[in-house]
Amino acid sequence: RRDSAKVLAKWGACRIWDVLAKSLVHGRVLWCAGGMDYGMSLSARREITKKEAGEYFRSSKKAKGEILDRLMVEIGWSRANARRQLGRAFRRRGPARVVTRKPRPPSYGYDTVKVLQQVWVVAGQPCGKYLAAVMSATLVNMEAHIGSGAFGRARPRYSPQVHTQLLAMSAATIDRLLAPFKLSMYPEGKSTTRSRRNHYTEAIPIMSRIPDIDWQPGLVAIDTVAHCGNSAKGQYAFTLTATDVFTGWTVNRAIKNKASKWVVKAMDEIQDEFPYPIDHCHSDNGSEFLNEPVTTWCNAQNIRMTRSRPHHSNDNPFVEQKNGAIVRRSAFNYRYDTDTELRLLNELWPLVNVRKNLFLPTKKVTGYHLSGKGKSVRSYDDPRTPAQRIEDTGIMLEPQRRHMKELYASLDLAGLTTRINEIQQQLIRLAAAKTYSQAPHAA
Repeated sequence: RRDSAKVLAKWGACRIWDVLAKSLVHGRVLWCAGGMDYGMSLSARREITKKEAGEYFRSSKKAKGEILDRLMVEIGWSRANARRQLGRAFRRRGPARVVTRKPRPPSYGYDTVKVLQQVWVVAGQPCGKYLAAVMSATLVNMEAHIGSGAFGRARPRYSPQVHTQLLAMSAATIDRLLAPFKLSMYPEGKSTTRSRRNHYTEAIPIMSRIPDIDWQPGLVAIDTVAHCGNSAKGQYAFTLTATDVFTGWTVNRAIKNKASKWVVKAMDEIQDEFPYPIDHCHSDNGSEFLNEPVTTWCNAQNIRMTRSRPHHSNDNPFVEQKNGAIVRRSAFNYRYDTDTELRLLNELWPLVNVRKNLFLPTKKVTGYHLSGKGKSVRSYDDPRTPAQRIEDTGIMLEPQRRHMKELYASLDLAGLTTRINEIQQQLIRLAAAKTYSQAPHAA
């Protein structure tokens, strides 16, 4: 009924009744109690279009307009869609079901896909949006260290054509081409977070959202990730993650267990690695943070403490995201419970942090806007690395800024990734057997 009103308004009542009269002669207009019914089958629509297609392309301009008007009333198509369907039906020979659709030839060859896999590994396995943003810088770094094996086995496949295709590749295409390569890479993880109430729970205030005054460098979200494998029994290592909410600068430290003395020691080391002072720590309700040694250390360092609401992990989303994107992706989900594995983890994290902070970009929410369908969606800024965000703030002194630029220019990204992979393989060799032996199906 609504579509009929639009047609009436555009072409006038006299013309539409003339179209309806012609359609009634053809016997193809369906009526119901509430008006016209466009619920005809797809085969009926194709049959009508096929019959009209020949006449449409032999007719004059005025007659074509009448045919389009008739299809709008009979089938309910828009004028543009009716014209498009008539063109397809005219070119089609035979019924639509026997027409085989020719697949579009692939735009990217096998060589491009293999080089893309190597670039993804060297860059730290980011998602397509982030890899597309740093593709040019990553290729420049790999080409500068091509003699040291930056491209690995994909070196013979790298050519100017492949280089051009990688730079032109969209984020969605990167994710689609890498999807088979990413499947079944890591075992599943296990959470050991348990909220406990004590007098520190009442003393440390809750912060469920970040106020505008704290949107500046210095607010650090912290959390721990358990390396327990498939069983939380016994003693095993943890990784303490600290990430700046504003810049995304992230530092990790492996600790022997969640005892407060190890947490305090790790926080001391993390504070020394941040390029600017920490003035605010935000954690969950884990007992490793809500205790006397940690609160005493924060008070001595003049660091304000806040916590999330119990069982609301989204109150601390920035570090929760890093738990998956950095800790689980780099150290996997194996069980690490020996001194050798703890030492390897602490060799791994500085390398992973340098690659993440200097080379891998992040996006930040800048606000919300209404989509075309009236839905409120997030708006993001352009992807930038944590180092670039820190430089934009102007919080670093000139010697620190100069040191960071020199480190970025001299760092061999492929060599760094190779060393990361070597440590990861050592960890897997040490931990894989005992991790899978503790799985439920192993019994």
